[in-house]
Amino acid sequence: MLFRRRIVIQAQNDHEVRAALEDDFHHFRVSIRHNSEILTDINGWAVRFPYDACPSAANQLRGLLGMPLSDIAHSVNRQTDAKLQCTHLLDLAGLAIAAAAANIEQRHYEIAVPQRLLGATSPSLWRNGELYLAWKTQGTQITAPPPYAGIDLNHGMAGWAIRTLSTEEAEAALILRRCTTISRGREYDLDANEHAAETGLCYAQQPIRAKHARRMVGSTLDFGSQQELLCATDQAWLNGDHAS
Repeated sequence: MLFRRRIVIQAQNDHEVRAALEDDFHHFRVSIRHNSEILTDINGWAVRFPYDACPSAANQLRGLLGMPLSDIAHSVNRQTDAKLQCTHLLDLAGLAIAAAAANIEQRHYEIAVPQRLLGATSPSLWRNGELYLAWKTQGTQITAPPPYAGIDLNHGMAGWAIRTLSTEEAEAALILRRCTTISRGREYDLDANEHAAETGLCYAQQPIRAKHARRMVGSTLDFGSQQELLCATDQAWLNGDHAS
């Protein structure tokens, strides 16, 4: 089964950026405000989410207030403990902050990860409608093309990407890494478990709340042949409508 994700980033004016993310498992929104130097306000919304604890993770984003703007989206991971955040809200916040730092008015990403065959798949990422990255992977290893071949998705990739690639390519590569990793959720019946797993890897999966975080049964959708529906309900909000 094909996994899809769309990310849309839209500047409202000189001091506000809005961003939305939707995929098979998640639908989140983030808005940030800044004074051209630091983050002055941030808000997050959970529209569709896997566990009922997820929406309250939006409050954790307030820990980023006051951080300097950076065109490296991954910089948010140096400002807060990512394991205490919603992974996807934090990623989205980082992208919005990076867009503000780089004065990007509008950007969108489309990601597709085909179903694995004997552990192999071919993830692809489009940026602003053009194919930007295309990988081949086996298990957690990228096997092609260079310079990605031999990189492990789960060990050291973020540091390698930031050191080795341009800022823009590193951003895209880490988006594709995230999607390639979470696409494995398509291989399981996520509704079979009543509560979140106590992995400690994100807000809902922290041991302190995982046993109380109930699965939102039916929250996984299939966009394999309907990618035009991804973020379709976000457009008015992204364009500045406060009521959407």
